[in-house]
Amino acid sequence: MNYADNDIIDNEAIHNFEFFVDGHRSFIDYKTRDNRIYLIHTEVPEELEGRGIAGIMVEKVLTYVEQKDMKLVPLCAYVKAFLKRHPEWNRLLA
Repeated sequence: MNYADNDIIDNEAIHNFEFFVDGHRSFIDYKTRDNRIYLIHTEVPEELEGRGIAGIMVEKVLTYVEQKDMKLVPLCAYVKAFLKRHPEWNRLLA
């Protein structure tokens, strides 16, 4: 199944980017300050593991960050690993 068509939701009230697949919620915790976004933690429920959901979600969030003309501060281990595999996104780093 192609989950890339699913939308990422910016739930500002709880500082989460949310991504729903098959009724399950994946998310990335974040904080913002001075036009910088700090990606703190990525979580995908066990039911969705192994489907590439985390990578799709991170890419969608990075696209959102770029569209908002923000700078990225990756604190999450998964996001840091993603950036190592996809250095083209390093242009967003603060």
